[in-house]
Amino acid sequence: MSTTISVVGVHVLDTHVIGVESIPSGSDGQLVETIRMSAAGTAGGTGLVLARLGADVSSFGAVGDDMTAVTLLALLAEEGVDVTGLVRKGEHQTSSSVIPVRPSGERPAWHCIGANGAFTLEDLDPAAHLADHVHLGGPEFLGGAAAGELLAAARSAGATTSVDLLAPGDPDMLAWIADALPHTDYLLPNDEQVLGFTGAADLADGARALVDAGAGCVAVTRGARGALVVTRDEVIEVPAYAVDVVDTTGCGDAFSAGFLLGRAQGRSLADSAALGCATAAQVAGGLGTDAGVYDLASVEAFMAVTPTR
Repeated sequence: MSTTISVVGVHVLDTHVIGVESIPSGSDGQLVETIRMSAAGTAGGTGLVLARLGADVSSFGAVGDDMTAVTLLALLAEEGVDVTGLVRKGEHQTSSSVIPVRPSGERPAWHCIGANGAFTLEDLDPAAHLADHVHLGGPEFLGGAAAGELLAAARSAGATTSVDLLAPGDPDMLAWIADALPHTDYLLPNDEQVLGFTGAADLADGARALVDAGAGCVAVTRGARGALVVTRDEVIEVPAYAVDVVDTTGCGDAFSAGFLLGRAQGRSLADSAALGCATAAQVAGGLGTDAGVYDLASVEAFMAVTPTR
């Protein structure tokens, strides 16, 4: 029987523009290599990858009543994600980003928060709590008290929980979502967020501080250096896989998906983080979380033959 997972929170339509050497002046134009759309967000992107890996995924959040929503929902549904839990907010546009990727791989972004900022617990279908696992992407939009209420309800229904944030690391942001941490089994930040939230000079020390704040486990992405997994009892370093990087957009969401599926399947923390790194490598080689063709079997085959960095 497949693992059932609810992804709650941030859903975004990304538009990737590859080969942007500069922003044209005035009304001039510029030819680029590729323009491509993908489903993204700390809930939407993670949910899409989880579905590709074989989980039974339902999305919960808010989108606008616009053609951006039509595209986003179609991209998710095509991958097998149940999108009936995404409510329409007619007074807001669907959240979207435009990501110009330079030849160097740098990727600044323009982002519109849109309907993600209007999503509240009143919009949440109670069915979201009934999955094996509930993943909250973007607790900063709900605030810690509401996020804690959501995660506590999920745990009461027997689910495990996880949290990923979009916001940059800042001590005030950590204070804003602090009420959610005691109800979080897995916190999934990146290295810059951990150091920013805690003010720590050492990544492991920063992750321990987040465990002390209530998170059961902190699995930190470190870009080309892989991941660091920290609990109250251990610190585990997991290397990244060697891959030719095209675009790193969505790699964090892909890591989260691989890691969470691994834990749902009963894999160790180290093996789950390795699955997360291998899944992120699939995304790094293309544009967006739905880049290329991969499933759990192909990711595991990739792990068997690909060296780590």
